[in-house]
Amino acid sequence: MSDPITCPECEGRRGRRLGRMFLTCRFCQGRGWVGGAHEPAERDQNPPPVQPPAWEHKAWADPVVAAALPCRYCLGARSVAHVDEDSGTLLMAECPGCADVV
Repeated sequence: MSDPITCPECEGRRGRRLGRMFLTCRFCQGRGWVGGAHEPAERDQNPPPVQPPAWEHKAWADPVVAAALPCRYCLGARSVAHVDEDSGTLLMAECPGCADVV
């Protein structure tokens, strides 16, 4: 741990304004300072636990939910989206669950 210092990324401004929105600094998480218990270098490096896909959610065991929504993948929209976080792109594709059903 180190003593608290002004955030080197946002220079203590806690983030930046983009039009009417205020985007908090990702480095200091909007505090304006780093160090002590909030040292970025000492954050847990383990990724969060992987959540199950939406089509395996326990809500599908409810017969009312299963009857109301025709497809577990797209919820009836007939297309699905995927966000590629590495490249920062959004991909839309035809639903694989609805592709077989005409």
